[in-house]
Amino acid sequence: MEQLVNWTLETIRADSPMMSWLEERRFDWATAVHSALKHLIVGGVPLILVTDRDREWFAKYLITTLNQSGKKRPFVAVFNANDFAPCVDCADSGETQLVQNMLSIAFNNRYIYWYIGRGGDARAQAPKKRRESFMWAMDEEVQDGFFLRSSDRLLDVKLMHLARLFDKTIDAVMFGEVNL
Repeated sequence: MEQLVNWTLETIRADSPMMSWLEERRFDWATAVHSALKHLIVGGVPLILVTDRDREWFAKYLITTLNQSGKKRPFVAVFNANDFAPCVDCADSGETQLVQNMLSIAFNNRYIYWYIGRGGDARAQAPKKRRESFMWAMDEEVQDGFFLRSSDRLLDVKLMHLARLFDKTIDAVMFGEVNL
């Protein structure tokens, strides 16, 4: 993991002075992203992207950015839960279990949630219960997750930075610059 931490620091410093906020958070980032990419790239396990309502725009942006045509890499298996599970936030209705069953059948119980949003949101409940989830949680610290504050006036900019860094990290892992 040290290689990933060092690569992350170099990338942050080379990319933009605006990303300097990530320098001190690189260890948290590396811990969270290491497991997710190990499953996604090495294990071939898809990421099921779930966001709170305020970040639905960001889910669309991520899917488009990560699998943009013209990249010199294969598409990555990241799917927006809103595209196939219309009731991702029906935590009290019992439909959440139906969605989980559908995912287990469709992906042979080999999937990871990627949650981006407030930790207390109803949509966060299923990802929190799944041990391997990749969490960018806001206002609630989650073990091995990346913590953000929803009140941060630069939150959207920081999300874009994280998306850019995640995309570059995928390239680095796929092309052998970083070993997991």
